[in-house]
Amino acid sequence: MDYRPSTIDLKASGFSFPAEWAPHVATWLSWPHKEASWPGKIQMIYHRYCEFIKEIAVGEMVRINVVNKEMEAFAQQQLTLIGADLSKIEFFEFPTNDAWCRDHGPAFLINPETKQKVVVDWGYNAWGDKYPPYDLDDVIPTRIAEYYNLPVYHPGIVMEGGSVDFNGKGTVLTTRACLLNQNRNPHLNQQQIEGYLQNYYGVEQVLWLGDGIIGDDTDGHIDDITRFVNEDTVVTVVEENKSDENYHILQENLQALKTMRLINGKQLNIVELPMPDPVIYDDQRLPASYANFYIGNAAVVVPTYRCANDDKALDILTQCFPDRKVVGVDSTDIIWGLGSFHCLSQQEPEII
Repeated sequence: MDYRPSTIDLKASGFSFPAEWAPHVATWLSWPHKEASWPGKIQMIYHRYCEFIKEIAVGEMVRINVVNKEMEAFAQQQLTLIGADLSKIEFFEFPTNDAWCRDHGPAFLINPETKQKVVVDWGYNAWGDKYPPYDLDDVIPTRIAEYYNLPVYHPGIVMEGGSVDFNGKGTVLTTRACLLNQNRNPHLNQQQIEGYLQNYYGVEQVLWLGDGIIGDDTDGHIDDITRFVNEDTVVTVVEENKSDENYHILQENLQALKTMRLINGKQLNIVELPMPDPVIYDDQRLPASYANFYIGNAAVVVPTYRCANDDKALDILTQCFPDRKVVGVDSTDIIWGLGSFHCLSQQEPEII
């Protein structure tokens, strides 16, 4: 496989990364198998993980990377127990190091005029070389592109899918804490990174927030704090308890959002989403957030945490997605891996 950096302006060629609510061909996942990501708990996550797959498979194909046939058989067994539609689930023997497909999976861009689809294979270093090895994860986008005979482009810098969120109309939302972190691309400044985002995601505008939530080992991924739910509306998590560690961080982000303008000059519509009660396991504060939902064709799957704000968050998101079923799936065990349903998934858009 050729990993030399690709010098192309995909935006100028008419390509862009669609909003997550745009129609999908499929959702890509990498079956969880790394015990070190869920120490002492990995067997407890499969039931809820399969619930997530079952909900998504109602509206689209689910394509799952597995290490080998033995893992595929185990996955099929677990999915059968939950009653998932196996006819909507495909397996690919593309071995991975870990399960976080949002960050190591392919970024699919489409050109609606020419009806073309391409894959961007950003560099991946496990959030600043925190969890080696990651060599198998790093090549997943190119393996998928080659399987489907899709053109693949390598920007030659580190970028994770969970660090960016799109409105499908030329705007991407991200955080300085992550993209400007010295453990990603220390040779690039903010302006240079914006250039990469524009060229390789096909966006015109980059909106920057500050820090992420406590316990987030990704150095502040956007998908735990603020998400577009339509082209001019975001949901953003806020902490009501002023003594909580997240309170000031999230208030700063909220105030920054209020000053932002979209390409057309409009202010963002801002919907506040509560934070769950702190989820603590083995004396560690986990990055539990309702913002880590995944927007599928048929359902929006929201992580829940066995607390009073679960219903409140589901009600708010139900109002944000009137055309989809909004369903909560218990993520209390899954979040021990320091991510939830959005972190675990990557959408493949349909060319309309």
